[in-house]
Amino acid sequence: MSGMEKPVLIVVDQDSSVPPYEQVRGQLAEMVGDGRLPVGTRLPTVRQLAADLNLAANTVARAYRELEAAGLLRTRGRHGTFVAPGRDDAMDRLQRAAADYAAQAGRLGVPPAAALALVRAALDAARPG
Repeated sequence: MSGMEKPVLIVVDQDSSVPPYEQVRGQLAEMVGDGRLPVGTRLPTVRQLAADLNLAANTVARAYRELEAAGLLRTRGRHGTFVAPGRDDAMDRLQRAAADYAAQAGRLGVPPAAALALVRAALDAARPG
């Protein structure tokens, strides 16, 4: 895992009903949220992490893109992908809650689409008006 201070410990269960990209995304999000991957940590390249996990590069790229869209990672072109600064405490707490929810859904065998539908319904119900 060149370019990192310490290796990223991710385990992908090929027999899980949770897609591999979601396993990678969820584990990275959890590590960012709980501080195991502090702000500024450089992540392995997509190709390196894909090779380490025996996954397709597109699988890891999707996980990175989703984490970047969520504000957890920042890609600096050829300089690499890093844990993003500037998240606030509320977002960190929500990210940890989301990671816990995703892990619980996986343990219960709830498909990702169904778990997301439950979250959308809860958000809609919580909306004032």
